[in-house]
Amino acid sequence: MALYPFEMTHDPAGMAAFLDEARAVYANRDMMDTIKQEARGALDSALMAAIDTGALPAGKDLPAYGVETPADTKNGDLAANLSLVSAKAFGMPPRKIAEAVAAHFPTDGAFAKIEVAGPGFLNLFVSETWFSGVVMAVVLCGDNYGRTNTGGGERVNVEFVSANPTGPMHLGNARGGALGDCLAAALDWAGYSVSREFYINDAGNQIAKFAKSLAVRYLQLIRGEEAIPFPEDGYQGEDIRERAAAFRAENGDGPAGLPEAELEAMLVAYALPRNIQGLKDDLEKYRIHYDTWFSEQSLHDSGAVDAAVKKLGERGATYEKDGAIWYRATEFDGGEKDEVLVRANGVPTYFAADIAYHADKFARGFTTLIDIWGADHHGHVARMKGAMDAIGLDGSKLDIVLMQFVKLMRGGEPVRMSKRTGKAITLTDLLDEVPIDSARFFFNLREPGSTIDFDLDLAVAEDSANPVYYVQYAHARICSILRTLAEEGESLDEMTAFGNLHLLTTDEERALIRQLAAFPGMIAAAAQARDPARITRWLVELATVFHKFYTACRIKGEARELLQARLALAVAARTALANGLGMLKVSAPERM
Repeated sequence: MALYPFEMTHDPAGMAAFLDEARAVYANRDMMDTIKQEARGALDSALMAAIDTGALPAGKDLPAYGVETPADTKNGDLAANLSLVSAKAFGMPPRKIAEAVAAHFPTDGAFAKIEVAGPGFLNLFVSETWFSGVVMAVVLCGDNYGRTNTGGGERVNVEFVSANPTGPMHLGNARGGALGDCLAAALDWAGYSVSREFYINDAGNQIAKFAKSLAVRYLQLIRGEEAIPFPEDGYQGEDIRERAAAFRAENGDGPAGLPEAELEAMLVAYALPRNIQGLKDDLEKYRIHYDTWFSEQSLHDSGAVDAAVKKLGERGATYEKDGAIWYRATEFDGGEKDEVLVRANGVPTYFAADIAYHADKFARGFTTLIDIWGADHHGHVARMKGAMDAIGLDGSKLDIVLMQFVKLMRGGEPVRMSKRTGKAITLTDLLDEVPIDSARFFFNLREPGSTIDFDLDLAVAEDSANPVYYVQYAHARICSILRTLAEEGESLDEMTAFGNLHLLTTDEERALIRQLAAFPGMIAAAAQARDPARITRWLVELATVFHKFYTACRIKGEARELLQARLALAVAARTALANGLGMLKVSAPERM
């Protein structure tokens, strides 16, 4: 079957077979990329024909040229700069080259015509069969429209949030969760084999501090706060008091007589699993599900940290000084100073565990590692990538996405404290104030490297100024249209609709089809750029072009052929909206 299959039978059995075949043709296809490749092929053929006829000189090495979608599609559906970039090679004015190519360009297939514009741009106008093919592709692929095989099944590990299990998650974790989860979804849709991972920092100094803080709060409950001073660097949060009180309620005062180390170990064994479960519960509420929860402590228990330090030593990447083992950061990643891997007391640093952890991810078969980090960790990026090279792995396969900070706003003023608790705002505080749909959408409105002013008032607004409401309303409006037509006995008849897609010729219809065609390529680009904000921007634009179509093009009351064609286009728009929102794990309501 050809890419644009419109020789349809009117036999129902034959139609079913036709649709099955068409569905297979369109599966995992990027229609925009396809037409650009066809344009490039047609231009190459026209160029060779012009050379063969003597219109252009032979034997020239031509530079690469671009085929892009112009900002104003009235000037063409695609534009190529072939003539401009080849002017020097041919020694001719670009416009004359363009005219020679245009004279041999085929316009009996995917393209209706070609025009020469300005100094020599080639503007290509796509035939109606491509526009019809896009609508068919969306309707037939349904829930899978937008998926491609761009990634070729490459195994990618996306690690995000990885909050310390010593307290509640903060706003940075809220943004990192939405960003990491949606990036993983984009990678999945783009054809990568993706695993979401949470790294539990359950070892090292923060756990020692956690243990000390719990023990002091527990003992203070028994002996009074004046009797036992709280350590200056201890965790001051109310959650520490709550865990200590709960421990006492279950275990009584008996453990107070244990040696300090035993009491601390007992408290950590009690509190840490509950804190980790709390993280899991909060993230589940936020619609984030991890494939792997990886324990830092397991690296120490298995000997992986010691093995990593040993391997670095064998490769000449370490040295000993003052009883400690140092990593040659200045040599391997251009750092300003070398870094301690193992302290003089024999305790490995967090950096050593981090090296072992990333080496473990590569050992598990992942070929690309993506970490979502706060922007304050920017100085650690080169160190970690360099350490991968130093240990014999490929640091270029470790991709760190740096995420800027979030500023909460209400009434145009910054908000720093929770109305509910009077404390610093946590993920759960935020989700008590704004819908999860809004949180996930808003945190992906801008690229990771941009700061976000999160407008709490806008996030709960039920009007078109709220971008997530605006997109969801477009989906609900289409559902309303379909319900109304169904009540009148009119639903999508694929045989009639697909046979009349050539009737979709208005500017608003074509703009909507172009936006739908861009969906698969946009997802792949979002995955490759590590920028899920492209998805939210595309959804807002799709909602905009749909509303313009709805205003300009009636569906109800038109002749049945046109009604069915437009109904197919509306179904296609609803499908793409639902798929895009689904990637973000934002609901697509049918009524609003």
